[in-house]
Amino acid sequence: MQNSQIDFIPILMQVLLAVGFVALTIFGSSLLGPKRSSANKDKSFECGIESVGNARIPFSVKYFLVAILFVLFDVEVIFMYPWAVNFKDLGADGLIKMIIFMTLLLIGFFYVIKKKALVWE
Repeated sequence: MQNSQIDFIPILMQVLLAVGFVALTIFGSSLLGPKRSSANKDKSFECGIESVGNARIPFSVKYFLVAILFVLFDVEVIFMYPWAVNFKDLGADGLIKMIIFMTLLLIGFFYVIKKKALVWE
């Protein structure tokens, strides 16, 4: 199971293609897009309602906790994808390791549920 640097060329090509597409789209829209500016367009706008007061109101910590938990449990998919692709090559050892990983993940998930971190008040 030795990897050479040439095995990473498709990944590098995909990253370069994605970054190039984003850069070309941003650059192209700034060149081709309309450049009409006015005092009315430069005002801050949110949902059709004139903004009143300070925008820096405190948010509940629950909002940030739910966001962090979403990212935490979403990242596990990133670890499962390569495992699923190489499932046959990893054999029983890979299956046991994934069962351990999923067990630890489920323990964390049940801990979060027990602590009622996902209950929105």
